[in-house]
Amino acid sequence: MAKNQHNSSPRARWERAVVIGGGYAGLVTARVLADHFDEVLVLERDPLRSDTGVHPHVPQGYHAHALLARGGDALEGLFPGLREELADVGAPVFDYGERISFLLPTGYAPTDPVGVPVQSFTRDELERRLRQRVSALAAVRLLAATHCETVTASAPGRLDRVRYRAHGADESTEVTADLVVDASGRSTSVDRWLADAKLPVSARTVVRAKITYTSACYVRPPQDQQDFDVAYQMTFAPGVPRGGVVLAVEHHRWMYSLFGFDQQVPPTDDEGYLDFAHSLGNPRLAEQIKRGTRQGEIHRYTNPGNEWRLHHKNPRWPERLIAVGDSLCVFNPVYGQGLTVAALEAELLGRLLRRRTAGASGLDGLSRAYHRAAARVVHVPWTMATSSDLMWAPTGQPIPARFAHWYNQQIFALAVHDPGIWARFVRVLNMTAAPSLLFRPAVLAKVLRRALTRRAS
Repeated sequence: MAKNQHNSSPRARWERAVVIGGGYAGLVTARVLADHFDEVLVLERDPLRSDTGVHPHVPQGYHAHALLARGGDALEGLFPGLREELADVGAPVFDYGERISFLLPTGYAPTDPVGVPVQSFTRDELERRLRQRVSALAAVRLLAATHCETVTASAPGRLDRVRYRAHGADESTEVTADLVVDASGRSTSVDRWLADAKLPVSARTVVRAKITYTSACYVRPPQDQQDFDVAYQMTFAPGVPRGGVVLAVEHHRWMYSLFGFDQQVPPTDDEGYLDFAHSLGNPRLAEQIKRGTRQGEIHRYTNPGNEWRLHHKNPRWPERLIAVGDSLCVFNPVYGQGLTVAALEAELLGRLLRRRTAGASGLDGLSRAYHRAAARVVHVPWTMATSSDLMWAPTGQPIPARFAHWYNQQIFALAVHDPGIWARFVRVLNMTAAPSLLFRPAVLAKVLRRALTRRAS
């Protein structure tokens, strides 16, 4: 994309936006901001080269990532042609029903088409291509190896002044922005910024679910032709503490992540890694490890669970500051929601900015409006993830979570024999349909019939 190819707006309305963090969430947000600001300054603390993909400060980047169908559509809208660009280097596009060997706690899911197309690739490849696209926008200045020192106020009630320092520089630089975006991830310093400004720190909701991922990439043998692009075994409390996934990704490779709850930690040596894969119920994971040639290291990452910063409930949240991605809400990666939610947050921000451009209003009030609307985006995936994660706790499980877990069990038991139920679940899982799709009368009747039959037997 040429550097002078700007965006859909004839002229950016506001002068400057600063994005703190140049990872995935920061890049998709910068893409949206480039339609509305003369300058979008992206501060990325890691050094970057043209071939940089995964960042050293993003340990989860080395692991298998899922982009749900809703997220794929959002990215394609923001970056037209991205799906084809990734497919050209071998990232497969396939129907979620046909090309997935999905082992549920109740058996294998049907392999019938469900009309939900998805694409699998490494986060490394995705971020590199997004960065190339975003850096080519005329409004964007991406400063690598640059650390954000703090965010302060230029006037009461707002946080809009950013002080940053490039690696090796003698002095810091300070700029005032019309909008500051916290895309610095789970290690965000937002609590310090608020406290230093004598503003209340936002409350958090935390649901612990300690999952350890051990991941590696394997080159497939030239003759390797399989009837699946994804093989998956899900964890499910309390009886299935081990799981794993293998994804067909670009350049004729398999991307693996083996994961376990709490003490079930997948090893990082080749023999132990294969043994852990053999312990799973889906044999395809171990089979492909044996057939492939490992490329690069085996990486381990432990995620302690889910954490949502409730900025939308903060009574004195400042103007001109918003949060996206993991800076706002960290999901347990096992459900593959994080990339999609960040893309939806970027879409949301774009809609709010377009309305303000059209309505000739300023940016005051945007941060509150954004966080209220972002909370609605986060609510459904958060509820789906945490309802399952709460069930790992031996006691104190909330009644709504217990019901959701029981209902999921019924859906899984029905799905292995009912492609229609499975197709509904896939649409909900991929965020292309609301969870209410699984509570329609026809589905409820099947769930109740199964429950009554089991009680009578």
